[in-house]
Amino acid sequence: MVPHLTTALNGPLLALEKNILSAMPKIEHWFRTQWLEHSSPFYASVDLRNAGFKLAPVDTNLFPGGFNNLNPAFTPLCVQAATVAVEKICPEAHRLLLIPENHTRNTYYLRNVAALANILRQAGLDVRIGSINPEITEPTSIETHDGQTILLEPVKRVKNRLVLDGFDSCAVLLNNDLSGGIPEILQGIEQNLIPPLHAGWATRRKSQHFSAYNRVAKEFSEFLGIDEWLINPYFDTASGIDFQARVGEDEMAAKVESLL
Repeated sequence: MVPHLTTALNGPLLALEKNILSAMPKIEHWFRTQWLEHSSPFYASVDLRNAGFKLAPVDTNLFPGGFNNLNPAFTPLCVQAATVAVEKICPEAHRLLLIPENHTRNTYYLRNVAALANILRQAGLDVRIGSINPEITEPTSIETHDGQTILLEPVKRVKNRLVLDGFDSCAVLLNNDLSGGIPEILQGIEQNLIPPLHAGWATRRKSQHFSAYNRVAKEFSEFLGIDEWLINPYFDTASGIDFQARVGEDEMAAKVESLL
């Protein structure tokens, strides 16, 4: 059950796909050695861009929101991956508190939350969904766009633990990217918090991420014997840009020109 790149092209991208598939045992071994040296995120999604002649990531989300888009045929793999990921971080976990974004009106996003909770339940966890949205003051049932019902319960803090009424979890799973900052209720809790707070957009920077990706892409390309350009989007940074005030546009244009 291996996902395939679907394309009608027969140029360099097809050659890249063929190269990757033929080297799969070597690549899997390379990844295993990397995971011995580096901790993998609990979960993540990668936004790929297919330009026809190259295939490269342009964004990595450590709080993925598309579990409802997964192919149902891959559900057993998802459950297995969730089981392994939970055991690495909190082997004794039985109850899991899932905290989503505060998008109570975005029923498409809530469908993602329902799909994620279903995967975790199939992995043997008792999962309940808690909201830190101040508008949720009592258990609230919300219907998703496809007719499913999701129950959001208000999260309470008791000393250094996050709880729901009658539910004290072993670990807390965030599906909230913290782009609006780190809420006080999440700070300093004693439960395992997955992912950690520093993974949120309140502290994380794309420039730092792609600096790290540059090193990984270079090493992987040398290992596989391919041109790094095929899997690297290339990036640069510019400071002092304000689109509303039309400030810094010349500097940005110069950066783009140098990359192209």
